[in-house]
Amino acid sequence: MKKVKRRTTRYFVSGPNSLWQLYKTVSFWKVVKNFIVIQLARYTPFFPVKNWLYRTFLKMKVGDKTAFALMVVPDIMFPEKISVGSNTVIGFNTTILAHEYLIKEYRLGDVKIGSEVMIGANSTILPGVEIGDGAIVSAGTLVHRDVPAGSFVGGNPMQLIYTKEQREQREKQSKDSSRT
Repeated sequence: MKKVKRRTTRYFVSGPNSLWQLYKTVSFWKVVKNFIVIQLARYTPFFPVKNWLYRTFLKMKVGDKTAFALMVVPDIMFPEKISVGSNTVIGFNTTILAHEYLIKEYRLGDVKIGSEVMIGANSTILPGVEIGDGAIVSAGTLVHRDVPAGSFVGGNPMQLIYTKEQREQREKQSKDSSRT
């Protein structure tokens, strides 16, 4: 798997840590509104309603027939930096971050999740990564770098388990053996 540095923009701060200076970087009222919308969406069992909430109030780009499972947490401060393609599944209790607040700096980065992606439960997606179309992310994975289209990744730290070609070969073998 080609290692690509996450695409984040760094903003240096002086004085207290960057999280302590949170409301210098994002409006308090934006965070309050986003918190309320995210809490509503986390417990809403209707996928079209969740997607409408995310698109309308958080300005996320969400494709058709995408399903955010129960308890998913998109970035509360910069959700507009998240885009998800069509027919994608985001598993239970997954966190999608578009920010990192550190001691002397904070970083912001777009998160791009392709179409027909499967993200397993309890995964964390860090800012500045892209997950290609058709990829599979196993449960509990820390996605800290790009995921190639069609590949299968998992773990902490995330590891490539199968490339797209290896997955296709395994699926073909599985279909062939089930026919006999």
